[in-house]
Amino acid sequence: MKTFGDWLVSPWRRSLLAVLAGGLPVFAFPAPSLWWFAYAALVPWILLARSAPTGRRALYDGWAGGFGFLLVVHSWLLPSLHVFILLIAGLLGALWAPWGWLVRRYLGGVPSWRRGATALLVLPSGWLMVELVRSWQGLGGPWGVLGSTQWQVGPALRLASVGGVWLLSFLVVAVNVAVAVLVGVREARPPAVAALLATAAVTSAAWVWSPRPDVDGRVRIAVVQPGIVAGDDSADRRFDREEQLTRGLAGDRPDLVVWGESSVGFDLAGRPDLARRLAALARLTKADILVNVDAERSDRPGIYKSSILVGPDGPTGDRYDKMRLVPFGEYIPARSLLGWATSVGKAAGVDRRRGTEQVVMKVGHGLRIGPLVCFESAFPDMSRHLARDGADVLVAQSSTSSFQHSWAPEQHATLAALRAAETGRPVVHATLTGVSAVYGPSGARVGRWLGTSADTTEVYDIPLAHGVTPYVRYGDWPVHAALLALAAVCVGEGVRAVRPRGVRPRPLPPLARTVRESPARPGR
Repeated sequence: MKTFGDWLVSPWRRSLLAVLAGGLPVFAFPAPSLWWFAYAALVPWILLARSAPTGRRALYDGWAGGFGFLLVVHSWLLPSLHVFILLIAGLLGALWAPWGWLVRRYLGGVPSWRRGATALLVLPSGWLMVELVRSWQGLGGPWGVLGSTQWQVGPALRLASVGGVWLLSFLVVAVNVAVAVLVGVREARPPAVAALLATAAVTSAAWVWSPRPDVDGRVRIAVVQPGIVAGDDSADRRFDREEQLTRGLAGDRPDLVVWGESSVGFDLAGRPDLARRLAALARLTKADILVNVDAERSDRPGIYKSSILVGPDGPTGDRYDKMRLVPFGEYIPARSLLGWATSVGKAAGVDRRRGTEQVVMKVGHGLRIGPLVCFESAFPDMSRHLARDGADVLVAQSSTSSFQHSWAPEQHATLAALRAAETGRPVVHATLTGVSAVYGPSGARVGRWLGTSADTTEVYDIPLAHGVTPYVRYGDWPVHAALLALAAVCVGEGVRAVRPRGVRPRPLPPLARTVRESPARPGR
């Protein structure tokens, strides 16, 4: 009778199982949002890579698992990229190949307690390096970072204020490794239990000792969400609908009105009539309006996505041009080589242009806002820099209308909770078609979500705080610590590799006597 181990002898069956195991963490992300599942979702993948018969097979297990992880977490891209998503997942999945090798190296066979204890440091550090590399904007950015599954957990948000989403990812993977050791590696169970206790202690300490945001004011910000507007003249009709909704805010006296990404499809310098209509809305609501223009600029070549502040006298001159563009959605990397992607999906036909620097805008009532556009809210460093530059509120303008019936809108909206907790600043996530959401300086949700079926406005009474979180002060220190840990491991592995096998250091000779003993006397 064949056993499960016999079934795994086939490389294709094993690879299929690795793909399935790598995709399990998707249930911890929105929309399922089973945050607790994140702490065990990697266990099957770890146990599989641990059982690899060779180091080369462990590399394949890591690669296949990474392919499954990326494919499932980014499945909402299928309508846009079609089969091209398979190529992207296959290429980026290779980042997990060394991680699979590390799993076998430190947990394979019958590991000693020392090797098991090292695994609890090395494997989370290796995972963090994978997340760091794939978070580069040219590789798609930090969407699906494992720590972001904890967006609704109070103690985890407090930890994010200390070490950002990177610290959360490290701890989540460390718990997974500890659980895998408890399940499958009897010899290394003591350090696994110690790791679980240490994680609980660190979380408790952060909850007690990390600084809490001190609320020192409040601000009223209105979000305008026009809903789906399609058709050839959608840009004009969307503006009309946004104008109509904004007029309804006249009696609510907001301090700021926010429209979503690509809310204006024309350059305001080329369409002064639209600029006048926006200025009239600002006078009516007695609040500045932050719009987002997606159009070719009249003062320079190229299409930009720009956050533009409009006051009662027209555009104030404050403008932020989006810096980090979505690969394939807003530009095609190496278009001469990969331009064929436009023929198999909804990839960008024309490359957008990039901005050069982040901007903090001064709006009415002394409020300072830091705008972000679309998936820039996924980058912890951008919100951190805005907080350091003096922003009181972070405002993310977004549009996920192309993925309306997927998990993408909710996944995107929840990233704002992490950015708020990391920076100690409230975050407004305003979209065209949902999900729009607001989070306070601790990362807790403020008011109601505006879902993908909503076509409305909402005024949020938002608490303000101006303290400096440890993450804003010290930055990505968990990443630096992980790099040092891996460097130390590499040095140790190198020393063992060059030392001749079977050669033990010679024992030291006995110490020479320095005091001559007196000769024994007869009869004594």
